[in-house]
Amino acid sequence: MQLPIVLSAVFMALVLSQGLKILLLLFVHKQKFYLADLFVTGGMPSSHSAIVTALVVAVGLTEGISNLFVLCAVLAAIVIRDALGVRRTAGEEGKLLNRIISMTKLKVKPLHYSLGHTPAEVTIGVLIGIVSGCVVLLL
Repeated sequence: MQLPIVLSAVFMALVLSQGLKILLLLFVHKQKFYLADLFVTGGMPSSHSAIVTALVVAVGLTEGISNLFVLCAVLAAIVIRDALGVRRTAGEEGKLLNRIISMTKLKVKPLHYSLGHTPAEVTIGVLIGIVSGCVVLLL
C-alpha cells in the first residue's frame, strides 16, 4: 500500500528533521542516545517547521492554490511564528526561573521547559520541509 503523497512528504520531513537532530546530538554534542531523544523538542533543526512546510509544499503541488492550501499556509505561519516567538520566550523564562531556584536554594522542583527555536533552526527546518515536499512528488 502506498501512502498518500501529502502524508509521505510530512513523514519524510519528520524522519529527516528528527534524524538530523539525533545525529547532531550524538556526533556534535557528544551526548549519549536515549529513546526519549526521538521525541525531543527544540534544537537544530525545527521539526515543527519542517513538517508544516512539507505539508504546505505537498498540498500546493498536488492541489494548487486552493482553500486547503491557504489553510495549510496559515497553519504553517502560526506554527513557525510560535516556534520562534512564544515558545522561545517561555523557554528563556523557564531557564531563568531554574537559575533563580538553584541560586536561592528553594525547595522547589526545577521546571521542565523547551527553548523553542532560533531563526537558524527554523530556517533549516523549512528547507527540509521544502525538499521533502518536492522529493516525494518526484518519486
